[in-house]
Amino acid sequence: MSAPVGPDGATRCPWANSTPDYIAYHDEEWGRPVRDDRGMFERLTLEAFQSGLSWLTILRKRPGFRRAFADFDIATVAGYDEADEARLLADTAIVRNRAKVSAALRNARAALELPDGLAGFLWSYAPEPDGRAAPLTLADVPAKTPESTAMAKALKRNGFAFVGPTTCYAMMQATGMVNDHLADCVVRATVVHASRTTSASTSP
Repeated sequence: MSAPVGPDGATRCPWANSTPDYIAYHDEEWGRPVRDDRGMFERLTLEAFQSGLSWLTILRKRPGFRRAFADFDIATVAGYDEADEARLLADTAIVRNRAKVSAALRNARAALELPDGLAGFLWSYAPEPDGRAAPLTLADVPAKTPESTAMAKALKRNGFAFVGPTTCYAMMQATGMVNDHLADCVVRATVVHASRTTSASTSP
């Protein structure tokens, strides 16, 4: 399915038009480059929590997640103890899954051990920009790639949990490591420009 026309007359990726929440997320955030450790930890954590659930559930609970996880400050979350874990498991503003909560705390601790920081580590697995043709339909968008598989393996070697190749690829899509907006999506060109601008500003 190619990009359909949304309620405002704009063509978007098919998944984006069903709710105002999705439209805002798609138009303003999905695919835009995220280069800071806090932002990358948030995206990686939320993608892990999304496993088995609708992304809309996570999106609507995002303010609750930010409050519960100290706005995803890695050092703060890494210092959470058993009492904090119990607090999180009782917090109805987030997804109360013991394995996922434990993984978030474990991942924060693992992230602190990465010598170049979380963002630098994750972005080292990003494919070359413009290395793949723009997808024409959702059937052209993969669920995982060799890069996301390599990222997942490296994260697990470094002590991370709940980071499979599909979760990693969803995070890569969300943070601008790849641009999976369809070819005729109104946002694609903007994301291409943002990626090039960010890449230039972060080059040595």
